[in-house]
Amino acid sequence: MLLTACFDIINYREDNEYKREEIKVLNRLDEQTKQMLTGNVLLIICCLFYLAWWLLAFKPTGSVKGMKSGWLLLPALVFGLAGIAEIIKGSNPLKLQTGLIVGSYILVGGIAAYLILYGLTSVVLKRQVTTELFLIVGWAVLMLSELNALYANGHFSKCTVVVFIIITAAAAAVSLICYILYYKLDTTLGYYDGAIPLILAAVIPAAISIGVII
Repeated sequence: MLLTACFDIINYREDNEYKREEIKVLNRLDEQTKQMLTGNVLLIICCLFYLAWWLLAFKPTGSVKGMKSGWLLLPALVFGLAGIAEIIKGSNPLKLQTGLIVGSYILVGGIAAYLILYGLTSVVLKRQVTTELFLIVGWAVLMLSELNALYANGHFSKCTVVVFIIITAAAAAVSLICYILYYKLDTTLGYYDGAIPLILAAVIPAAISIGVII
């Protein structure tokens, strides 16, 4: 019993030390970075609500239709818009000049990418254009703008930010493939196919946030 109590005291102290270190790390972060991390958390919550709706509404058997599942889109929208606003305020892409690239270039590239993909998917691949294409490209632009700002603020080295950019681009590419394939798949495969981009959209900002804090 005495030995167990000693271990409990040690673990309690270690947990408190760990929590104090976490608080110190957060206190050292500048206001812009805190805004981006807050935006990431809000974006993750948005994705979880969106994913919950998808899993219920598009379930191959026993799907939950109408407002019984549709209400989940309301908090998804609220958290999503709030997250986007926080990340934009923190990354300030229109004014950022000291990142890996000029911030406005990412926005221009995103617009160009959307127009190209719109034409490619609708005209060449004959895929019905839906909101998801805009969301995929917009998400990629948002994450790249954040990574650019984190590099400019000194939180990521050039090597680290390049690795995150590659991972983000790969996630966007996978999401785009899922988007293109969706209407070609049966109900069951389409169900899983549609969930993949939502999972990736939450995993990437989570990984970026962890990368900043640790």
